[in-house]
Amino acid sequence: MYGLAEIYQLLFGQPWQPPPRRDRLSQAGGGDPLRGTMGLTREWYNLNTVGLPQKVINTIQSARASSTRSLYDCKWRVFEEWCLQEGHISFQCPVGVILSFLQDLIEKHRAFSTIKVYLAAIAACHVGFEDKTASQHPLVCRFMKGARRLLPVSRSLVPLWDLAVVLNGLKMTPFEPLEGADMKHLSLKTVLLLALASAKRVSDIHALSVHPSCTQFAPGQTRVLLKPNPAFTPRVVGSCTPIDIEAFPPQLVSSGEQQQDLLCPVRALHTYMDRSKELRLNDQLFVSWAKPHKGKPVTKQRLSHWIVEAIALAYTSQNLQAPRVCGLT
Repeated sequence: MYGLAEIYQLLFGQPWQPPPRRDRLSQAGGGDPLRGTMGLTREWYNLNTVGLPQKVINTIQSARASSTRSLYDCKWRVFEEWCLQEGHISFQCPVGVILSFLQDLIEKHRAFSTIKVYLAAIAACHVGFEDKTASQHPLVCRFMKGARRLLPVSRSLVPLWDLAVVLNGLKMTPFEPLEGADMKHLSLKTVLLLALASAKRVSDIHALSVHPSCTQFAPGQTRVLLKPNPAFTPRVVGSCTPIDIEAFPPQLVSSGEQQQDLLCPVRALHTYMDRSKELRLNDQLFVSWAKPHKGKPVTKQRLSHWIVEAIALAYTSQNLQAPRVCGLT
């Protein structure tokens, strides 16, 4: 028989490390590789309490990559040791204890992303509150919103991609020759050049229209004036001014002849509008080229993805490693 002190130590004390291949739980079902960390074991007990079969629990725990399970295990152990020092039961402590631990991380100047990982690990192993996980508790949600404001994410002011490299790539296959480029690459090049030339938000570019009252080319395509759809409401008041872009002057080639600048946004835009006439189902400037949405207006999110894809293709067309670029706004 165990005394009360021994039972408490077995349940809530420092986790006992079982010898290799001797843990019956870890060997259930032919040896479960997921049961190698205490964090997952704590989660396993929580799921087992609900009455789920062993195989179902194994499948649920397989939702996380092995690296994530190891990371959660590490964070959970830190929380477990902190609770032990403070006299709390880690897996069923009240919400105030969790918030105090997270606040302690803030005071130690941990990054917000790090605090999120700690909370995710706690939520995976804590029994939760009624029908919600620890991370879904209203106070925890409000705390994390406050932490996000107090711990702003620092972003590099230096672009992760080289403009000169991208511009050089836009002058090569599959973007050129422009007349022979497919609709996809013509669209990608046009939206990227327009974004660079106008320095506008994606939402502003998304609002542009091909209606004659909104898009006006000067004689000889020497410039273009672009106005948004009158129904568009900009995110920043006063930012939605007309876009006036002047065409790049022709360049002299080796034969002495003049050639249109391959990076001219006016040239790309005029070609795009001419080629998209046949498939266009809407006056919005940029429309989808792919089925089943062919000819329909694209979303702001899709337009952002186009810009990112154009940058990546500009790199890979030169046999260069594409940089990691986040979606633009």
